[in-house]
Amino acid sequence: MRGFIIRMSIVSAVLLLGACRAEEEVRVLRLAHSLDVTHPVHRGMAHMADRLAELSGGTMRVQIFPNGQLGGERETAELLQLGSIDITKVASSVIENFVPGMAVYSLPYLFDDSDHYWSVFQSDLGQSILRDGERYWMRGLCYYDAGFRSFIIHGRRIEAPEDLRGLKIRVMPSNLQIQTINALGGHATPMSIGELYTALQSGVVDGADGNPPTLFQTKLFEVSDYYILDEHSAPPDVMLISTHTWNDLTDHQQAWLEQAVDESVERQRELWEESSGLALESMREAGLEVVYPDKEPFRRAVQSMYERLEGTEMGLLAQEIQSMNVGPIK
Repeated sequence: MRGFIIRMSIVSAVLLLGACRAEEEVRVLRLAHSLDVTHPVHRGMAHMADRLAELSGGTMRVQIFPNGQLGGERETAELLQLGSIDITKVASSVIENFVPGMAVYSLPYLFDDSDHYWSVFQSDLGQSILRDGERYWMRGLCYYDAGFRSFIIHGRRIEAPEDLRGLKIRVMPSNLQIQTINALGGHATPMSIGELYTALQSGVVDGADGNPPTLFQTKLFEVSDYYILDEHSAPPDVMLISTHTWNDLTDHQQAWLEQAVDESVERQRELWEESSGLALESMREAGLEVVYPDKEPFRRAVQSMYERLEGTEMGLLAQEIQSMNVGPIK
């Protein structure tokens, strides 16, 4: 309760500062997220902020609150719905609790590779899922690359799904991600990422899954022995704007914002590729052993999840997405 009161006090102060915008004749958009400022997704959003200022001739500005200053991803999503902040970035696995269509992205081995991933996000189907949040007072602005998630493990080398048997694996609070870990033989343990370093260090959990930049920045490689590149899931990051804010913007302001966002997506993809390679190499140099297992046994182990979805709305959606692998995109 005390934490909630503190967060709301901070938000109130932010709103008070925003009230000054009328005097300055500048529209200030408040963007809150939980990432470090060196993360490629933050840098993509910072690029968006710079371009919006340029495109609007200085009449629009984005004030960024990084590092969870206004709360974690679920808290900022709730603040967005209330209109207490204007923009946030969350993982699709978090937003699926508000926008059910996003849940499909948490299915294991949904995407074959990065080209398939982006062909879906750029398609009419991907854009329809992105916009589906409008009825929940959150309008999707774009997808950002969050890469493919793989296992980081303390104490046991993993070559096949049976090697995960009995291991406690931290996951994000997503029903499908919990099912994935359990189907692979592990014991899914939902937990805040802020608690994960200590949990790995003390043996509360045996491992987690994540992408290279995030695992490197959270220093989880320091308390782990192996990084198993099975690449079992690829939920994207999603940038959202409150519909309260969006509907209050003029047509010109909406167009400037959309152009700045589109340009930031391209920049963020470049930054992600750069950052992923550097993070993986840095963790390897620090002593983390990177394992490249045969992915086929992992794919077979989760096939029952797709069988249970046959004939359902999500099952049909997954089939459509898997049929969209059209090869390299420009």
